[in-house]
Amino acid sequence: MNIRCLLASASSRQTSGINNQRTSAKTVKRRLSTSGLRARRPYIGPILIQRHRHQRMLWAQEHAVWDRILWRSVVFSDESRFCIDHADGRVRVLRRSGERYQADCVREHDGWGGASLMMWDAISYNDRIGPVFSTIEGR
Repeated sequence: MNIRCLLASASSRQTSGINNQRTSAKTVKRRLSTSGLRARRPYIGPILIQRHRHQRMLWAQEHAVWDRILWRSVVFSDESRFCIDHADGRVRVLRRSGERYQADCVREHDGWGGASLMMWDAISYNDRIGPVFSTIEGR
């Protein structure tokens, strides 16, 4: 398990203090807070290997020089899934401000299970489409 996802109580069991005395969970929380670490929900994103990261960087560099006229021909779309079958299970990760996308602060995902509601929307320079809703049965 990622060390940044350990609960303070689990971390206190693994940490020995002065003279090998057990460190309390409260002390662990206080020390983490002093170091600027706070429990936050991790960014959840797709599994990216080094090749994917490189391709994303190339795409960004290629499109950084586009002018407004070129961007007017682009449609941006996104979809969101809302799980209605079971709890998503909140996981926390200890991170400092600005570390949201750091590798050990990201919880990768690969697929979904259970019934859900999908929402899709799109926007361009001159128009907006959606939102469009649909339901999906679980696997």
